[in-house]
Amino acid sequence: MPILKPEADFYPEHLFDTPLDEQPWWVVHLRSRQEKLAAREALLRKVPYYLPQREQRMMSGGRNRISYLPLFPGYLFFRGGIEERLEMLKTNLCVRLLEVLDQAAIHEDLLQIRKLQETKLPLIPHPELTEGDPVRIMEGPFKGYLGVIEKRRGHFRLIVAVRFIHRFVSVELPWDLISPVKDPAEANRLLEKMPKPASD
Repeated sequence: MPILKPEADFYPEHLFDTPLDEQPWWVVHLRSRQEKLAAREALLRKVPYYLPQREQRMMSGGRNRISYLPLFPGYLFFRGGIEERLEMLKTNLCVRLLEVLDQAAIHEDLLQIRKLQETKLPLIPHPELTEGDPVRIMEGPFKGYLGVIEKRRGHFRLIVAVRFIHRFVSVELPWDLISPVKDPAEANRLLEKMPKPASD
């Protein structure tokens, strides 16, 4: 089965350990289909970055092939100050740089996406947020995670948001790991953290 080798989706190894006040997050809105090239440029320029990717299997020429696609097309996340911003602008791949005001929120969202990636479970991008009940994972490797559920064939998908760019991914988990959030005030608070996607 031909496989396109996955490229590094983050740099450096301690990307998520660096204090936010030392290296805040920025989001690059990129020209179409330039995500991997932008990640290569960031790596070449030693700019700390994160480009979450997902595995896609397809038939081509009668053969199964595996490729790796950006989980959030059109976006690259990076960390740094003025120097790193200038380096990314020099790539000529950027439509615009987006300043992140709530650093703690985007760090929490991206770290959660990264931990989901590490489980090797399939992540599925959601172009829009499916309405559902807010839930909390009660046990297992995702204990404490918050999300919205979507029921499918006796299973559920936990939908996780990267709030800043209004993008969503999901992972399928067993029902017995979740507990509905019953308190109306808490439910509303959780749902506020998952805004409806902005129309592009």
